[in-house]
This record gives sequence, C-alpha cells and structure tokens, in this order.
Amino acid sequence: MADKRVLISGASVAGPALAYWLARYGFEPTVVEIAPALRGGGAAVDFRGETHLTVLERMGVLDRLREVQTGGSPMTFVDERGRTVLHLPADFAGGDVEVLRSDLSRVLHEHGRARADYVFGDSITALTETPDGVDVTFASGARRTFDLVIGADGIHSRVRALAFGPEERFVSHLGYYVASWDLPAGFDAPAAPLSYNVPGRLVSTGGGPDRPGAFVAFKSPRLEYDRHDVAGQRRLLLDAFRGVGWRTPEVLASLAHTTELYFDSISRVDVRPWSRGRVALVGDAACGATIGGMGAGTAVVGAYVLAGELATANGDHEAAFRRYEDRVRDYARRCQKGGDRTGKFLAPASRFALLARNGLLGNKFLLDLMLKAGKDITNKIDLPDYAHAAA
Repeated sequence: MADKRVLISGASVAGPALAYWLARYGFEPTVVEIAPALRGGGAAVDFRGETHLTVLERMGVLDRLREVQTGGSPMTFVDERGRTVLHLPADFAGGDVEVLRSDLSRVLHEHGRARADYVFGDSITALTETPDGVDVTFASGARRTFDLVIGADGIHSRVRALAFGPEERFVSHLGYYVASWDLPAGFDAPAAPLSYNVPGRLVSTGGGPDRPGAFVAFKSPRLEYDRHDVAGQRRLLLDAFRGVGWRTPEVLASLAHTTELYFDSISRVDVRPWSRGRVALVGDAACGATIGGMGAGTAVVGAYVLAGELATANGDHEAAFRRYEDRVRDYARRCQKGGDRTGKFLAPASRFALLARNGLLGNKFLLDLMLKAGKDITNKIDLPDYAHAAA
C-alpha cells in the first residue's frame, strides 16, 4: 500500500479516531501530542443522531462510551437568590450519549493504541514536503519522514499554521470567551449545573462534591493574551467578573488553587480546501467551533470518512483528500453553525435578551422543535460503509 506512514498531530478526539481506522485498514499511524499524557478535565461533549451513533458503533466504542456516559445533565438558570428562571432537560445539552471529553479521549486511545504509535510530550516544528513524502522536524530535535501528515490538533492547529498559513486567516472570533476549571474537593457544587447570568456574563457550577467544576462565559472583543500564561488568564477572568453576584466571588477565589485552567475564545474555523499536497486537516483544525458546534461528532465522522477514502484510493492521496472533503464539508458547516449562537445563548448581552432567551426556551413546543432540528442536522450526510477496505 502506498502512503502507509501517516503522522497525526493531536490525541484528543479526531486524532485517536483517525489512528484507529487507519491502522484497521493497514496503514502505519503515528500520533504526536504536545501534552505529556492524555489530557484530563474538560467539559462534557455529546453525540446525537443516527450518524454519530453509527460511526461509534462501527468503530466498536459505542457500548464502552455508554458505560462512562454522564447520563446528561439538566441545565438550570437561577437568579441571585437561587430561584429558578429557566430549566432545560438533560437531552438539550446531552444528546443521545454525553461523556466527559477526557473519558472520550481515553476510550478512543485505549481502543486503538495497540495498533498505533503514540508519542507524548512532543510537537511538530517544521514540515517540508518532497515528491515522495513529508520531512518532519519535532520540538525534541527528532527528524522523521512520513508519507502523509494530518492535523487533528484543534482550533489552534500547529499543522495548519505550518502548512496553510497563520491562524488569523482561518479563525474568526465570535464575541465571547469561555473558561472551565476544577473546584476544590468538598466545594458545595450541585450535581446538575446551576448557572447565573448578568448581561454578557455567565457563572456555572456543577459536578457534585466528587467532581466539582466551574464554567464561565463572558462577552468581549478579541483579547490579546498568551495562551500559555495561566496567571494572565486568571487576571482576565477576575477583571471580567468583578462585582458579579451570586456565588461568583467564591468560584473565582478557587482560581488561585487550580492546577489546570481551560481558557479560550468562542471561535469558528473556516479553511478551504482542507488539504495541501500531502497534508490534510480533520476535526476542529479544519472546521471547528469552540463550543456548541457538535465538534466531537464531526471529528469522529470526519476521521471515519478520511480513513475510508484513503483506504479505497489505491495510493492516490490527493483524490482521497478531495473525496473526503466533498463528503464532509457541507455536513460540518451545518453542524458548526451552532457555535455562532452559543455565546448569545450562554450569556445574552442585555437584560431584554436574557428575558427573551428564558421565555423562548421555557416554551416546551419551541424547545422540542430545536432539539429535533439539531438531531436532523447531524444526520444529513451520505455515510459510506468502508468495511470492504479493512486490511
């Protein structure tokens, strides 16, 4: 088989899923991940609709994910005195199967690690394409040559930056920032999330006493900050939520003790095309939306199709990349549109917008229509069966 040696950057969702399928089809995948191990923490992600569940079932992980699923969590918004102003059922955010992102990464990694090579604590620093492959330089100083390189490394993709151009050409800020972190053991957090709003701000706690966690969102123009400077991100959060009531002061006080902080803008990725020569993108690196864009589902669907097209291309990676994008692009764009509305849902910008959100989503008929529409979007794709390509 031509183009057997495939380097995949990123070990979150799309990367391990792609590595599994490629190995199953006889390729030799290597996954490189900048973190020293699989990342812990992270919010819950969900799968919804027949397409997502079909891919997970064909992959052989659906039952395992159901074993570790959260069961979904209802969302309750309260006023400053703790009185409910809006309650949303578990399937609003949880879909058909909801799992913590860290559990999803672990299950995907465990399912495919026997047939894929994983390298943690390293990253790609240079790519040089030749007629016969891609020469790759790593941060560790190692140099290796691969037939193909796939960027599965998220919205801030290093592969995309090296092969396609700077991030600002492809990533659009959607007006909001989000952050999440673990709260101290024993923090009095409810099992199901409770959320509090003022215009343009949201503070939420949940997870119960065993896994207490905080999630916040705030409206803001683009901020200049160092993505690796956790102390600087803490200062931004303290400034953004100064003076906000409810349990906000004690939630923010916990920032001083957290060891892991997720902080990012709500953004959308738009790349065309998804491949250049021997380099291609999958998941959030190609078509991401930070939150609310069904990114986990799109990642596993994209990985499935990309691997299947490579397996049936008879060594013509350029044709495989084109067919993969033709099959997945419109589907991914429909899904990621949800991310455009996420910030406005989480933290409406005005008191009127808050009242409108609570009134609309408090209407069961309208809510049911929204849930059905979301599930319909995830099913609008012609999903091939690549079983004949298995090695």
